[in-house]
Order: sequence, then C-alpha cells, then structure tokens
Amino acid sequence: MTGYGKAIAETQQKKITIEIKSLNSKQLDINTRMPWLYKEKEIEIRNMISQSLERGKVDLTIVFDNLDEEFIPVINKTIVRKYYSQLKEIAGELNIGFDENVLPTIMRLPDTMKSERPELSAEEWQVVKGQISEALNMLDLYRIEEGKALEQDIRSSLHRITGSLENIGMFEEERITRVKEKLTSILDENINSENIDKNRFEQELIFYLEKFDINEEKVRLRKHCEYFSETIDSPTSNGKVLGFIGQEMGREINTIGSKANDASIQKLVVMMKDDLEKIKEQSLNVL
Repeated sequence: MTGYGKAIAETQQKKITIEIKSLNSKQLDINTRMPWLYKEKEIEIRNMISQSLERGKVDLTIVFDNLDEEFIPVINKTIVRKYYSQLKEIAGELNIGFDENVLPTIMRLPDTMKSERPELSAEEWQVVKGQISEALNMLDLYRIEEGKALEQDIRSSLHRITGSLENIGMFEEERITRVKEKLTSILDENINSENIDKNRFEQELIFYLEKFDINEEKVRLRKHCEYFSETIDSPTSNGKVLGFIGQEMGREINTIGSKANDASIQKLVVMMKDDLEKIKEQSLNVL
C-alpha cells in the first residue's frame, strides 16, 4: 500500500527535511539515503520503521538545508609549514633562489586542506528522531485513508458479485425447460416416439439435468462471499485469508460457468469473474 510522510527538523545550524515513501510489497524492504552525520543511527532508524510498518518497499530520505560554516574546509597549518620548510631547505641545497610567494604552489599539495566533521549531538538526534516518528505517523495516516478507499472498492465488487448471483435464479427455470425441450425434440426427430420408454427417458433426463444443476455452487459461493465480508471486518491482519477465499470464490464461479449452458447466465458469470479479479488485485494491498 502506498504512503507518504514528510517532516522538517530545525536546529540553530541547519534545516533538516525528512521524507518517507512506501509502496506495496510482500516483505519489508527499507532503503535509506542520508548524510554521513546520521549513518551511525541507521540501525536505530531502521528499527523505528520496522516497528511502525509491517511490510512495503520503504524509502527514507534525509537532507540538509542551510549548512553552517563549520562544514567549510580549513587550512592544515602544520602540513603547510612543513611543506614550506622542506622546499626552502631544498632550494638552499640546490643553490637556487627561493620565492616566498611559493604558497599557492604549496596549497595544491596533498593534505593542505582538511574538513573537520562535527559529531552528531544528542540534542540534535532527539529532534531528528522525533521528526522521523512524525513522518512515520503521517505516512500511516495516509495509508489508513487509502485503506478505507480500498475497502469500499472491494465491498462494491463483492456486492456486485452477490447481485449477479441472485440474478442467476431468474434464468434457471427457463434454462432447464429449454434443455428438456431440446432433448425431446432430438428424440422425436431421430427415434419413433412409440419406441421410447417414457419411464427410462424420464430417469435419464433427470440424471442428465443433474449435471447442469448449479444450486450447490450457488450456495457455496454465497457462503464464501459472506465469509469474505466477515474477514474484512476482522481487526487482525487478513490479507492472505482474503486471497484464499478469493481463490475458492473463483472455483465456484468457474464451475457455474461450465454448467450454465445458457447465454444469460454466462454473461453474469463473466461479470462476476471481472469483479473477482478486481477483488484479488486489491487484496494484494491488504496486510
């Protein structure tokens, strides 16, 4: 399930922006992009995310704005002095003139500049940590709102399936009648009616029509739909259960379609399959 959270932490030296994004995934996959200053806290940050989110592809980004001048590289005076002394000594040994304006050349030599990186203070970390929690809360609220829309969409598809199931009853009696008339017509056309054993014909007809009976499949599909609705209302994580129920619903719908032998019922079956695919797709976003 997708989500987004953003928070801004401010200290006297800098402005810190924290962004957290999540996409649906079967496992928890955390990717972090942050300045070196917070690398020592990466494990703690990952633990905060895993305690808040059960699964998903999560991207955490922390960036600095308005960096303080303490991050500007400074001259390594000790190294510069040593370079100067050595160059002056070599010039004397070689009996060549020594220009005191050699400083620009010295500054291009290695290690003449150094960057003093300050350590992360406990006060700054507490501020950043609090804003990471705030961003996670915002992301969670985003996911809750999306979840409500997702639930409504799933329930709408489920309601259409049960509606189509009820509509099948309007065509069942007519379907059986047409099958009887078709079989009788075939016998009349190919066999002399006087040679037909009426009792045997009725027995065979009943046996044949039993193959087209879809009452059991309708009952099971209705029960699956009721169980699906009850599972949605469950307070525990139920995404996998919904997926299994959806598979059972698909089996019953396919069986109804294979037994239908009626264009109107087949049309309803196609509609139910379409709604079931929507349910399966949306159920992947449910924990």
